[in-house]
Amino acid sequence: MSDPALIHVVDDDAAMRAALRDLFEASGWTVDVSTGARDALRRIEAVPPDAVVSDVRMPGLTGLDLLEKLSTSGGPPVILLSAHGDIQMAVDALHAGAYTFFEKPFDPRRLVSAVRNAADQQRLRLSANRLRARLARVSGLEQRIIGVSPAMVELRASVIDLADVPASLLITGETGTGKELVARALADLQGDGDLIAINCATLSPDGFDTAMFTKPGTLFLDEVATCPPEVQAQLLRLTEAEDGPRILSATNADIDRDVAEGSFRADLFYRLSTMRLHCAPLRERTDDIPMLYQHFLSDYAAAHDTATPVLSAADLSTLLSYPWPGNVRELRATVLRHILALRRGPTDVASNLHVDQSDTPKTSLRDSVARFERQMIARALQANEGRMDETAAELGIGRRTLNEKLVKLGLDRDTARTLDG
Repeated sequence: MSDPALIHVVDDDAAMRAALRDLFEASGWTVDVSTGARDALRRIEAVPPDAVVSDVRMPGLTGLDLLEKLSTSGGPPVILLSAHGDIQMAVDALHAGAYTFFEKPFDPRRLVSAVRNAADQQRLRLSANRLRARLARVSGLEQRIIGVSPAMVELRASVIDLADVPASLLITGETGTGKELVARALADLQGDGDLIAINCATLSPDGFDTAMFTKPGTLFLDEVATCPPEVQAQLLRLTEAEDGPRILSATNADIDRDVAEGSFRADLFYRLSTMRLHCAPLRERTDDIPMLYQHFLSDYAAAHDTATPVLSAADLSTLLSYPWPGNVRELRATVLRHILALRRGPTDVASNLHVDQSDTPKTSLRDSVARFERQMIARALQANEGRMDETAAELGIGRRTLNEKLVKLGLDRDTARTLDG
């Protein structure tokens, strides 16, 4: 039997606090109370409840202020209680993320029903997030699709959600962003045989049937926008076959524009893009760059029997200031050159980039170190599911130091729980 729901009541009126406590405890729930929003934020941070019931108008921070702070940190659902003159304010709060609101005096049965639904939904959400996180760890997704940026956290969650969906899937993204990597992760999670990767630019009408129908597994059509018109017609017939393979496709082109201009068949496009995923370029997720570089450094160093080099502050500055037009593929090639160059003597990141560094915008040392530190702390928070003591121990710092860094770097425990469930 699951533990009773924890409901946090926030009201500056002692009589109302007592009445709500009695009502909710009679419903079988555990109740915590606060006399104001500031006190509530401290208590909720320490012991997250399943739902919050708060008055709107209170001295100092209002219930709306509490709602805003909890909503931005991915906190529990908030139910507002409003006096007659606060109705418009409460209506506005619904648009800001409130679960619902009740005008005082309220119907106790309706309030209990709303709180029960809110708490149940919160528990289901957290349970689903934890399940996704466990599955990601079991399947090795965090080691395959690497990054702590919101884009990569969302991508991993989407891969898990879509792994058992038999519908066709279109993966978009620039060259080198890892579209085939995502496709292979989907195929592995589904367990439906090998991933058969085909470069659509090499397809011809004569070889189509052999390429498509003689291989078991999941079909991956790379650079699908390059399909010649005749092949597009044959591919459409394949997607309509009841016993056809599951089709994953990818493109670095603006395929929506191609459809609008008529160079790619609209009927085929809709067949292939029942579901869509997007792989973000490195320039949009710079927090992941040092982590990726270090990951590939370790892999290549082991493969070439070389000690893994330590990245300097100057290396970090170079990594974060370079735009990486070739994305992860270019970064990985740079790492390989870095490792091979070590055989001839000391080297650095800048020396192994195939660019003129004089034209590369610079990032300050302070900003580079701060980004790297933020990325390391976020990763530790993610790995420890937001548990502060364990995170501090893993990083080798004190709990107070960790708290100070979280404030300085714009991180918090709730953000980490959102990242990893």
